[in-house]
Amino acid sequence: MPTSFLLTWVAVRGRQLTAGVAVSGLLLGCGHALPRLPGFDAATWRADPYACRDARRAAVPALVQNKEQLYEARADDVNALLGPPDEEELRAGTEKVYYYYLEPGTQCNARHARSGAACLSLRFGPLGTVTEVLADPLTPKIP
Repeated sequence: MPTSFLLTWVAVRGRQLTAGVAVSGLLLGCGHALPRLPGFDAATWRADPYACRDARRAAVPALVQNKEQLYEARADDVNALLGPPDEEELRAGTEKVYYYYLEPGTQCNARHARSGAACLSLRFGPLGTVTEVLADPLTPKIP
């Protein structure tokens, strides 16, 4: 009887392990690496946190034009391309939203308080991939 129990236990644990490996493979396989976005200067974007130097403004058209390539990208790949978000909002479950300011505003003050300035928002779904990309319109630059 103990041998029978042991064989049953090993069979059940083996199926659980196989299922766990399969699920892990699916989760790790979700999303994609970001390709190079034509006309987008990622280094300049990353060097302008909170858009306080107004350097991001020039990169917005190329980013918006290629926003379809951001869908299903993983958070790590977004961070590699755009740098850490200026703000991050955690939602129910495992969903989150990254905010990147596109132009100077009150976020440039000492405490980086939330601002009404135009921003790019990237929503990540439960699998940790981008499910929505929204860009606020820029205010016209006054010469």
